[in-house]
Amino acid sequence: MAANAGTPMSGGGRRRARQRVMSEINVTPMVDVMLVLLIIFMVSAPLLTVGVPIDLPQSQAKSIDQDKEPLTLSVNDKGKVFLQNDEIGVEDLVVKLKAIAETRGGNDARIFVRGDKNVNYGAVMAVMGRLSGAGFSKVALVTEYDTGTKAR
Repeated sequence: MAANAGTPMSGGGRRRARQRVMSEINVTPMVDVMLVLLIIFMVSAPLLTVGVPIDLPQSQAKSIDQDKEPLTLSVNDKGKVFLQNDEIGVEDLVVKLKAIAETRGGNDARIFVRGDKNVNYGAVMAVMGRLSGAGFSKVALVTEYDTGTKAR
């Protein structure tokens, strides 16, 4: 008498098939969710570049190679001053820059000054005067590279 161990025998000669437990994981929904998240991050990543919107003047100067993130001061067209991406008052500028210089290793760090081309010239000079007064000697003005016009 041969009996199958997987199917129980019940009275009356009927056989009832027992459902086996599925031991596999269906990964298709997980892959779908991951692909949707990938697309969302690919689309939103370029939009996350944060900065102070400034219309820079153009020049023929070549760019400077820099290893670490530069210290940037920006002056927008309304004359507001930004240290990196945070607005700062001109009177607080020297104190904050000296604190940053101490953590970075001294006043020999290069500071980039970005000024909107519609900003008052005096506002940019006031920022640069404060930098000079604080002992920062390496100050660079940031411009866009001009490809359309030639120097005369």
